[in-house]
Amino acid sequence: MAEFRKVNVETTLQLAKRAVTAGAKRFIFISSIKVNGESTGPGKPFTADDPPSASDPYAISKLEAETGLQALAAKTGLEVVIIRSPLVYGPGVKGNFRSMMRWLMAGIPLPLGAVSGNKRSLVALDNLVDLVVTCIDHPAAANEILLVSDGEDLSTSDLLHRLAMALGIPARLFPVPTGTLQALARLCRKQDAYARLCGSLQVDIKKTGTMLGWSPPVTVDEALRQTASDYLRRRDA
Repeated sequence: MAEFRKVNVETTLQLAKRAVTAGAKRFIFISSIKVNGESTGPGKPFTADDPPSASDPYAISKLEAETGLQALAAKTGLEVVIIRSPLVYGPGVKGNFRSMMRWLMAGIPLPLGAVSGNKRSLVALDNLVDLVVTCIDHPAAANEILLVSDGEDLSTSDLLHRLAMALGIPARLFPVPTGTLQALARLCRKQDAYARLCGSLQVDIKKTGTMLGWSPPVTVDEALRQTASDYLRRRDA
């Protein structure tokens, strides 16, 4: 927790204070949808106006940074824009998203063919950057909390099929009931991995679209093609 606070809270607030001293009028902070919570129920996506429900050190530190920035804004007149983002992907992506591409390229049969009922929101890097640019000087963005996504939510099996298509290979998925996967995850103490692969985490970007007249300029499939192309280029280099 101390390390997360050092980076996400203390450093952010130091930068914002220096921005005020330098005469900056607006500060855009990339937060995390994890501030809202870890998962969503069927048909109940997170909205920008939902009460926070941060639970792990990363999410708690992001929420504390948001709160600190809002207090600084009230004290100094600095305009603060908070953008809560889900998983960001694009050229150079790392972590679990790159692991999925490695699994697919290795031809490893994945027991995720039946994980088709969940929905997860993602955001392509180009779409996130486009929203940031919009928020630089849009008058309606001042002192708002905004959510961002690609505007199309995917199940795990759909994401793997479309990512495999972008990589130019077949997706080797076989169906294992999600109840069986959940039991195996509990047995192996991998409940967090099960939640990420089989659970839902949706965000509602209606407020962002209505308030700013913004919509994601890059489609999911185009963003996946860009991501896959970069991965293949780096892999073959």
